[in-house]
Amino acid sequence: MKTVCPNCHHSEIEGSLFCSECGTSLITQDGLSTAAIPGGAVRLADEKNIAPPKPPPSVAVDADASLHIVRTGQILPLIGREEYTIGRVSEGQSILPDIDLTPYEAFTLGVSRLHATLKITNDALSIIDLGSSNGTRVNNLKITPHKEHSVNHGDIIALGQLKIQALVRQE
Repeated sequence: MKTVCPNCHHSEIEGSLFCSECGTSLITQDGLSTAAIPGGAVRLADEKNIAPPKPPPSVAVDADASLHIVRTGQILPLIGREEYTIGRVSEGQSILPDIDLTPYEAFTLGVSRLHATLKITNDALSIIDLGSSNGTRVNNLKITPHKEHSVNHGDIIALGQLKIQALVRQE
């Protein structure tokens, strides 16, 4: 069974929390659902004039790459491996992610149990969406599932609606 986005009418997998095309919440409460705000009702800032968030200052950790949880400011160093699965833990789950985002409201924000894989090779970082329900975006551009996508220092990765900034050591 499919769910249809009330905003852009994109067809989604049953159980999706957010539309993978426009990001609209697909959760309804008391029969109410989200909808687009009519044009002109709200004045939006010109995106060209909005500077991307600056990476936090270097952290004294011996890591080639780290993840900065934008909402909390916490930094998760990636140490000791070349590949990490990221997602959230759920009761009865047999395969667990290497990086558990449950403490950062991952379920509410649409992070899948096994959402993506991060790879560190030759001081470079890449991400692969593992066919997640709510998609993965890098700098607001949706990436193709099961295809490796390069990530640079300062890039914003959105797993569903959870935003993480990539911090890659620059030599």
